[in-house]
Amino acid sequence: MGRYVIRRLLQMIPVFIGSTFLIFFMVYALGDPVAALFGDKAPDPATAARIRKDLHLDQPLWRQYLHYMGQIFQGDFGTAFNGQPVTELMASAFPVTLRLTIVAIVIEVLVGITLGVISGLRRGRAIDTTLLVATLVVISVPTFVTGYLLQYLFGVKWGWVRPTVSGEATFGELILPGIVLALVSLAYVTRLSRTSIAENAKADYVRTATAKGLPRRRVVTRHLLRNSLIPVVTFIGTDIGALMGGAIVTERIFNIHGVGYQLYQGILRNNAPTVVGFVTILVIVFLLANLLIDLLYAVLDPRIRYV
Repeated sequence: MGRYVIRRLLQMIPVFIGSTFLIFFMVYALGDPVAALFGDKAPDPATAARIRKDLHLDQPLWRQYLHYMGQIFQGDFGTAFNGQPVTELMASAFPVTLRLTIVAIVIEVLVGITLGVISGLRRGRAIDTTLLVATLVVISVPTFVTGYLLQYLFGVKWGWVRPTVSGEATFGELILPGIVLALVSLAYVTRLSRTSIAENAKADYVRTATAKGLPRRRVVTRHLLRNSLIPVVTFIGTDIGALMGGAIVTERIFNIHGVGYQLYQGILRNNAPTVVGFVTILVIVFLLANLLIDLLYAVLDPRIRYV
């Protein structure tokens, strides 16, 4: 196990370098951060040249990238165009998005797997068909449509929750945004669980456990469910990073000042340090989540061994 973890960590290094360089290239090479800093006003050539020199933008792109990575390893993600360090923006934004992601993941896992098990054990019946149609509808409807609809119904028309989230962004306030963020992923988890359960229900080990006289609940939870969760866990692991980075629409709808909000503002204003810094952290989150999921395989399926 130890050698496997070390090998996976070493494999993450080129992935991290390649991802961050691609992000850095798209942000700095395809745009002009100095021009964006001045907005609609044309900058003085001498002032623009001095700013480019201070930000190392007058150097080749690969040297700019090396300088940026050197700063990151020292805990310096640069300074936003408003003069605020990017680390301060991260300190205020990431806890909010982390809470939102936790709410979304909990809803996705509990509801999605439960519906998937019910549908898979009753394959071909009315409830199975209903859930398949419902999940297909959820997948087909864009998130911004679902978000505004639920915000209007629960927040404006019925008044059950606040239409927007306060600055504290407590877990209670994030339940409705968490549902909106989790809906599409929940539909995929339901369909994955349903397919995996339906396939494994015909396996020899399930028939053997049933023939031994084990209670149906134990057969489902101890044998069928554990082996059926591997593709679901794989999806959830990749979805963690996607939820944190893809919360832009949800956070805009509910006025949540998290990672999605900061990324939107950074992209809108071509604020290169903010965009590159936040996406770099998201890359790290994505890589660590995938490593954790790989290690969970051995817990779910004892036949999997790492050497």
